[in-house]
Amino acid sequence: MSEKNKDINLAKCPRSLDEVDLFAPGAQEYWYESYNFLHEESPVHRIPGEGTSKDTDGFILTKYDDIALVVSNILRFPPPVIEKGGNDDVVSGIDGFPSEKTNELVSTRPFDRDPELMNAMQTSIMSLRPNEELWKAHKRQLTDPWVGPGAHRHTEMITNATNGLIDKWIDKGSVEFISEFTRPLPQIVLANVLGFPIEDIPKHKKWGDAMVMPFVYGQGHRNLLTAEQAEEQKQLLAEFSEYVRDQVADKRENPKEDMITFLTDVVYEPFDRKLTDIEIIGVAYAMTIGGLETTQYALSEQTQILANNHSLYKELQDDREKIRAFIEEALRVRAPTQGLSTRMTTQDETFQGVKMPKGSILHLRYGAANIDADVFECPHEIDMNRKALGRHLTFSQGHRTCPGNGISRLEQLIAWNCLMDRIDKIEYTPETEIKHQPGIMLGTLELKLNFKVN
Repeated sequence: MSEKNKDINLAKCPRSLDEVDLFAPGAQEYWYESYNFLHEESPVHRIPGEGTSKDTDGFILTKYDDIALVVSNILRFPPPVIEKGGNDDVVSGIDGFPSEKTNELVSTRPFDRDPELMNAMQTSIMSLRPNEELWKAHKRQLTDPWVGPGAHRHTEMITNATNGLIDKWIDKGSVEFISEFTRPLPQIVLANVLGFPIEDIPKHKKWGDAMVMPFVYGQGHRNLLTAEQAEEQKQLLAEFSEYVRDQVADKRENPKEDMITFLTDVVYEPFDRKLTDIEIIGVAYAMTIGGLETTQYALSEQTQILANNHSLYKELQDDREKIRAFIEEALRVRAPTQGLSTRMTTQDETFQGVKMPKGSILHLRYGAANIDADVFECPHEIDMNRKALGRHLTFSQGHRTCPGNGISRLEQLIAWNCLMDRIDKIEYTPETEIKHQPGIMLGTLELKLNFKVN
């Protein structure tokens, strides 16, 4: 999808609030300059006509306390969903986005266009975790043992995968770090966790790209795709559904030590029964969409921080106990997912003195909240002595935190330990030019490095 990146450098650095547009092509390069204007002049920023219906608005929240309140109140601020009625689409409920066509743009929800995936995702959500208590049970019993607190079971595998990638370029003195390290590492790890064949990783990458297509190439805060993009996504996700179904069938016949095998055999305690194939497909979808990009982007941004600060790299290399703190601070100041329009108002609300009616879509700008000066002193600085290092919103908060945050943090920790074992210094090559992909994720396109080995 590299051809789609050719027009991303159109935005200019904003000089006033009037020039701030977080969703314009190329705005990714100036998000943090934009956050300064939003914090100071418009901490609740209205997006006219982009709420849950034509006569409601969207609102960008940028303050830490506002977003923390929203993510901790799922009943008061649920994710949007479509209810068909009359000639218009009305949004309410637990998941999804508006799907009315606007200038040939269509819904971001892949399951609106793929009955197989719709059945898998909605069955998985509605049958396994339709309310708060079952959400907790789903996380505790189905995902935590593999990608949450139980992720440490993968330490040896992740270490081997990390060193295996480094082996391929350690003797060259230079590396394109995205394609040769930060991207393939989470691909290898996720394939091993789920139990998918390593040789199928190119397929997993293709399907993972399809899952996040709205968040990379979608337009506006609702991430709307063109009809052509939506059709491409539909076809790719249909392939993914068929692939996972075949994998599930194989695991039932030939069980292994992996997450898919576990899901075929586990007895889900709240219902005292095993999972259906369609429920397992839904869980695999959620693991894939969350398990690839976040770690890639986090490692890429951390690399840039360290390439710009050789003394910090040396400090971490000499005292490995500080790496965890560095990771948390880097996740805060450079959140991989900068924002999502995943909540709505179920009643009239007021934030920062701004009134918003029922049916408004809330765009939660985690990247801005993480550098809120009212919460974080010297918010743009990496401060490894900062209190409550994990209080940032990068993985959300509460029991609805990203289920894979444990394995992502573990991958980052192991990656830097292995890199610092073998590399004494990293620096940009002379031709390096840092640019980010379109969309709402902070994804570096290319990162050319020179390095010195220990």
